[in-house]
Amino acid sequence: MAALGFIEISGSPRDAGEALGRFGAHAVHAYLLKTRAWETVMQWRGSETSSAMAALVRERFPRVWEELHGLAAGLTLPFEDVFLWNCRGDVWAMSPDGCTTVQLPGAEVRRVSHNEDGFPGFAGHCAIAQCEIDGGAGFAAFVYPGSLPGHTFAVTDNGLAMTVNNLRQREVVAGVPRMVITRAILDAADIGEAVSIVRDNPRAGGFHLTLTDCRSPALLSVEFSAHDCSVVEVQKPSLHGNHAIHPAMHGFSQIITDSSLHRQRRGDALVASNEAIDPLAILADREDAALPIHRTHPDDPDDENTLATADIAISASHIEWEVHEHPGQPARYRMINGHRQTEGTSRGRC
Repeated sequence: MAALGFIEISGSPRDAGEALGRFGAHAVHAYLLKTRAWETVMQWRGSETSSAMAALVRERFPRVWEELHGLAAGLTLPFEDVFLWNCRGDVWAMSPDGCTTVQLPGAEVRRVSHNEDGFPGFAGHCAIAQCEIDGGAGFAAFVYPGSLPGHTFAVTDNGLAMTVNNLRQREVVAGVPRMVITRAILDAADIGEAVSIVRDNPRAGGFHLTLTDCRSPALLSVEFSAHDCSVVEVQKPSLHGNHAIHPAMHGFSQIITDSSLHRQRRGDALVASNEAIDPLAILADREDAALPIHRTHPDDPDDENTLATADIAISASHIEWEVHEHPGQPARYRMINGHRQTEGTSRGRC
């Protein structure tokens, strides 16, 4: 697999967005603009739905609005096109955003491990972005070309860790785009504020979030859609794929792909059958050759491959985490809170 990059982003929200746009511009122009996914999402250009979502972002999340304008400038693309691409999962249930998360609660240390599954064509064009953006918390996040940070996996200097899984909502609703909500969470002071951002805004699409922070022993599983938000404290080792599984979300109108169903069933079985759970071994599992947890098939039915794996350990004092290009191989990056760990790095408190 091609190497996963590392970039440093700073400045005003518009400056940061522009830098992220420049980072992703080549992959977007050379690959993304030619895909069926781009063509499908762009069918919403000039729609009332697009206008309504944009108005909500401008009103409720002005810093993210500025970041999106900078992103469009850095990509040298029309703003509405870039805005819609960052609404892709709100307007199109089959947008290529996958993922699998293993959740391990604990009294002293919680562990969250996550496969980031996305467009195979973006392999070698993604990065860990270490961000210091004016007016918000510092953080590090996996970033895709052309997209806001926050809808993958991230850790903040406020001591918050978040991983994100796609939920394929059938209904299109003109709310705040789900990727804007998760970008805003990266500026949250703590887990309580993060949950409030989800609950207190009119939502367009759906995601599953795993949330935890240094100040709280809770490990939360959050499923949300345009109409519902379910928050469950994870009490035992668990796994989550790409469909809603909370009892409170039973009526959620969603698409459950074969890949998501198989990964959920296989992951549940692995979690249940092992007393000493190795989350990276679970995330590297390929026992189901056709629809494995670790996804590398060029003809994956959801058009998704595993592009990186995060292994995050959260304690009361700090968050220590690693990013792997393959869950069965050594880490490429080692991080403490929102910063890359280098020789002699000390463990700062959250």
